[in-house]
Amino acid sequence: MIFSKKYPVRILVLGVGGTGGHVVPNLYRLAYSLKDIRPIDIILADGDMVEKKNLLRQNFVEADLDQKKAAVLAHRYSSAFGVPINYIPDFIESDEKLAELLKPTQESEIPILLGCVDNNRSRQMCHRVFHALDNLVYIDSGNGEFTGQVVCGVRKNGKTRLKPVCHYYPEMLSDTDKFKNEESCSDAIVASPQNIMANVMAAAIILSYLNGILALGRLDTHRITFSSQSIHVKPVFIKK
Repeated sequence: MIFSKKYPVRILVLGVGGTGGHVVPNLYRLAYSLKDIRPIDIILADGDMVEKKNLLRQNFVEADLDQKKAAVLAHRYSSAFGVPINYIPDFIESDEKLAELLKPTQESEIPILLGCVDNNRSRQMCHRVFHALDNLVYIDSGNGEFTGQVVCGVRKNGKTRLKPVCHYYPEMLSDTDKFKNEESCSDAIVASPQNIMANVMAAAIILSYLNGILALGRLDTHRITFSSQSIHVKPVFIKK
């Protein structure tokens, strides 16, 4: 699948915890490397605060404790790479708000949604908004302790060119879990355990998708399953 290498891009990172937090540094680095070729607008969205338990597998240090995750990462990497600071220190939990954030602000702008969330209620929202918009690249990642998947859905001119994650994992659409800000402490404790390498591996795959779209102008892989334990990656290629 071919993409323009000149059109402006807006990237919304939904969730900057386990996976999203590891995506952010190299996302800003990629934006910096392409700044003379195309404008890239990055928005980080997450309502979570940095907690001590996050230091085990997320991209935070003790000095970040009790601060909003989105604010910490936006300031850190915007400053490092000279990219404008743009973040939302809140959970995005309505179709209308998400669609508004992905609405193009200039002609031919390509909106890209990076779904780095850890609940299917948010994926259901992303799925609805994906089908409601005429143009959108929606890259979703999900993982357990060692295994996971990354799926890239594409809408172009009102048509679905590549199907999104919930098409391949339909159980996500019937899951009745909660939005992040609806979870209790006990909910968080019994959530699926994760390992830092699963998050890092998912982040690397997301960045590979973005490098293909933004720098190379092409996408060859539609979805990928992986295991950080066996160091195994299985891609499904886009049929010509």
